[in-house]
Amino acid sequence: MILVLEQLLNGLQYGVMLFLLAAGLTLIFGIMGVINLAHGSLYMVGAYAGTWVAGETGSFWLGIPAALGAAALTGLAIEALVIRKLYSRDHLDQVLATFALILMFNQIIVMLFGRSPVFTLLPSGFDGSVELLPGLYYPPYRLLIIGTGLMVAVGLYFLINRTRIGMLVRAGSTNREMVRALGVDIRLLYTVVFGLGALLAGLAGYMAGPILAVQVGMGEQILLATFVVVVIGGVGSIRGAFVAGITLGVIDTCLRAFLPGLLRNFMAGPEADALGTGISSMGIYLLMALVLLVRPKGLFAAGS
Repeated sequence: MILVLEQLLNGLQYGVMLFLLAAGLTLIFGIMGVINLAHGSLYMVGAYAGTWVAGETGSFWLGIPAALGAAALTGLAIEALVIRKLYSRDHLDQVLATFALILMFNQIIVMLFGRSPVFTLLPSGFDGSVELLPGLYYPPYRLLIIGTGLMVAVGLYFLINRTRIGMLVRAGSTNREMVRALGVDIRLLYTVVFGLGALLAGLAGYMAGPILAVQVGMGEQILLATFVVVVIGGVGSIRGAFVAGITLGVIDTCLRAFLPGLLRNFMAGPEADALGTGISSMGIYLLMALVLLVRPKGLFAAGS
């Protein structure tokens, strides 16, 4: 039972990271209609900028505004210089252009920081483990990630559902042309949405730093799973991104932790490990296929 609870917490933490990435990506795709493969590069920029500042100052907390600022400013620059010219183009042009951005950002990071992975310092007081239940010890930093993700989810809920900007975002995800016809500066709305998405990606990258190695190409490793979250949750839906992110995080973690062991009851160890690892790697994609069979627009499609 202790192992199950521990893996559920690990899945929740992974799901929160997916949500932070997917929330911005689903808004960008749902409102702007742009497939932004470079979203993972913003995740990487936030991780490197925050880690560098934390290393120079010795303070993990000073790295947070650095990560947020660097990712947001980079996102705004991308939107102004590249994405803005792609709104009227088809998705193939968007994919090619943003894929080129991935290659450019990876090379820039290599030039600035080299190819060797770097590691973010843990904040003081968050090393070691705390006892949540008798026998259940868990790293407090992972709890910090979970708490941060939940606070961001609550903040986004109030932003999207209780503010004028949120009203425009919801309207834009349903009918962009009508929003433009009502006199709303749609270009400014696009810029705000893209900047918000970039900021969330930077936060996710920096928070992942103490757990994962900060390295070149780290954004591409998690981007595919993020797209799966967006598809399952429904394009343009923050609620969908949250539900799908948490669900996929828990399912993926539990499959990787428990499926090989379960299969050992029916076959030899090496075969069970190989089969379990393969099925675990495909788990979230199989779930996506099942969801799309029932709800082709996702669980919480915008406007549904």
